Amino acid sequence: MRISLLKIFLALLFINIYISGFSQDKFKKASSVESVLDSLKKSGYVFGNRQMKPDIKLSTDAAIRYLQNRLRPQFWNNVHDPLRQAFDQLVFEAGHPPLDSLRNALRTYPYDSLSVSWDKFYIWEPLKIKIPAVSNPVADTLVGKIKERSDSAIISHPVALLKDTTILVITDTLSKVSPSRAGFPFKYSDNSLQADSIQAAVNTLLSFIDKRDSSEFRFTGIGKTLTPFIINSRSERVVRYWLKNEFADSVAVWIGNPSRNTIGLYLEQGISFKRPARQGNYGKPKINIQEIDNKTLLELQNLVIKPNPWKFRTESSFVLNQTSMSNWVRGGERSIAMALDITGYAEYNNKERKVSSASFARLKYGYIKMGSDKIQKNLDLLETNSKLNHLAFGKVDFSAILLFKTQIANGKKYFKTADGDDTSAVVSKFMNPATITVGLGFDYKPNKKTSINFSPLSYKGTFVTDTAHIDQTLYGIAKNRKSRNEPGVSFMISHEFNPYKSVTVLNRLQLFTNYIHNPQNVDIDWEMILTAHLNWFTDVRINTHLIFDDDTKTSKAVEGIEKKTARIQFKEMVGFAVSFRF
Repeated sequence: MRISLLKIFLALLFINIYISGFSQDKFKKASSVESVLDSLKKSGYVFGNRQMKPDIKLSTDAAIRYLQNRLRPQFWNNVHDPLRQAFDQLVFEAGHPPLDSLRNALRTYPYDSLSVSWDKFYIWEPLKIKIPAVSNPVADTLVGKIKERSDSAIISHPVALLKDTTILVITDTLSKVSPSRAGFPFKYSDNSLQADSIQAAVNTLLSFIDKRDSSEFRFTGIGKTLTPFIINSRSERVVRYWLKNEFADSVAVWIGNPSRNTIGLYLEQGISFKRPARQGNYGKPKINIQEIDNKTLLELQNLVIKPNPWKFRTESSFVLNQTSMSNWVRGGERSIAMALDITGYAEYNNKERKVSSASFARLKYGYIKMGSDKIQKNLDLLETNSKLNHLAFGKVDFSAILLFKTQIANGKKYFKTADGDDTSAVVSKFMNPATITVGLGFDYKPNKKTSINFSPLSYKGTFVTDTAHIDQTLYGIAKNRKSRNEPGVSFMISHEFNPYKSVTVLNRLQLFTNYIHNPQNVDIDWEMILTAHLNWFTDVRINTHLIFDDDTKTSKAVEGIEKKTARIQFKEMVGFAVSFRF
């Protein structure tokens, strides 16, 4: 209140002096106004000049105390603010010894002094019991002995007795033990293996910090070229650096990181030195030495590594079998067979968007020729398998699948006519038939090599467009139609395991059942590929393929009458393959 009245009084005084100045000369007016303003400025009621920021300098201890005060929760809207966490870590690093000193202290600490013997965790009490004992008396003074004389010899028999014995038994178990020895740092110990556990935890964290710690260096010389190099405890990267002199001559030097906190310089092989007899020019290199204050924090540049979500790989194998005979009395036919199997894989994994995809396209094609018969196709498959997943919870994803199967060349069925002549009929061709399956459901991955897909909303379509040359009824399509549409449920399992280091077994099982037509009849498509690697380009492959489709009919003569029924289709191939993977 007094300050407010003083302000009003000074303002009125200033106005009064200013008004009365109209009757004075200019000099008196200016001097009176300036004197009043100076008085008001000195009193702190009028700020004439802009306030300048002072040069704030703090010692290390003062800076730590100031930031510790600012870390109090009442100063922050959110106690988990990243800036507050950065302040907290900065204060901790500045107020404690360097990490190297702590590392040495922790590695050399006598952890055996923290151990407590296991028997200290139990309460022992003495217990008196009687136990049987055997006495073997020799003298005649013992009571109860039995004598037998034989050839003037005395034989004494053993006598069973009960003796009092005291043993220590455990009456209670302690969860905490407080050692009384001096220098024990903990109030109590709750485990006899506490020292070993602490030492294991410390070594694990120190190893983790050593592996994570890294520093970036930049090598330079004459010129403006900068060669970045990262040093850490597990780097095996070697950088080639061209060391130049003032004549622009250069020599290659390799820079590596053989171990932690160590930089290795290696001269490139094949370089020889020769000292000239006389040299007229000498370089005058200048070295600029700049003192670095290790107490201040240096700004580190973050290395941004952008991962590639796509992964591609291709596997191909070629199998060739040949048999030749000449004057072979036991009989047989010469033959030659070849098979080609190419599979391309594409995988996509975006962890930020929780989206993943796995697809593969496969081509299998093979021919066989027996004796004088014509070349016949014995293997033909073109298929694609795609799956798009979005993380749902845990190891379960929302999934959408797309399967497609067909063949690339004409498939023929060979038989004899009534006259005994060999003939054939086309039973399949490209896109006739073609099978497509789409579905929505869930995908469960218990591990990296196993996938279980369940799609309760699925559709399976079988198409034969060239019904003039292909019998569509062989594939479950009605005579007056070119396609068969089936709503149902799809179930797929893909599993790969290695019983041995060089042996890989891959199983793919696909099941489908129609909701509205014979749902009890399940379509089965099961393929197994066993690969044993002999060397980097040769494998032994066993490929089995089993198919059962209730709608796919095969002809068979029963009592002279040809009938079409659904049967198990099975194909097996064994051979040596020349494989290429890239």
